[in-house]
Amino acid sequence: MQLRTLEDDLTGPQNAVVDLLGVLAYGTLIGFDRMAADARLAPDLRRRAVLSVMAADEMRNYELLARRLEEIGADPESAMAPFAYPLEAFHRATAPRSWLEGLVKAYVGDGIADDFYREVAEFLPEEADRRLVRQVLHDTRHADFAVAEVRAAIDGDPMVAGRLALWARRLVGEAFSQAQHVAAEREALTDLIIEGSGDINGIGELFKRLTSAHSSRMKALGLSN
Repeated sequence: MQLRTLEDDLTGPQNAVVDLLGVLAYGTLIGFDRMAADARLAPDLRRRAVLSVMAADEMRNYELLARRLEEIGADPESAMAPFAYPLEAFHRATAPRSWLEGLVKAYVGDGIADDFYREVAEFLPEEADRRLVRQVLHDTRHADFAVAEVRAAIDGDPMVAGRLALWARRLVGEAFSQAQHVAAEREALTDLIIEGSGDINGIGELFKRLTSAHSSRMKALGLSN
């Protein structure tokens, strides 16, 4: 009798579910590491505590995602492995040098990623998986905190805005590059987007919506796009 492998069983929409949950799971792991490191850049203990709580949230989300992967017969480590390089590459290329750069990265970078995952999740066949993806995306409290901190810094020193705007543009370029890389490398995700949106043009429309949402975030931060 021929033994079936996990790859044999996880085909089509199911494979797309594993890919999406896998990239989210790895994102939460690296998000924990990043936020824990960024917390050390905080100018005081209050702000350090806020970011540390956000880091703890990432680990709770990882546990939810890993549990769901196991429920559908996937190994969490194997599901995350394909996304380790592109996500690590993004974070190596965008290591913040200051507290404010870390906040802008969290707001802009995480925002783009969340928008992408939220869009793709709508095409998943199971409502339980769509609900889980929405649940583990970053809390609006995180965004509100980042916006308040950055706007306060700009009010105190308007010269800060130009530097942070350049940093944000670099972030969005790297984020889109990695998102396109993931979509190109993982055919199941690409197929899911195409099938869910109706045709190949759906991918282009998706990135247009991501760009529009990014512009809105830049305005919220008080930065020129």
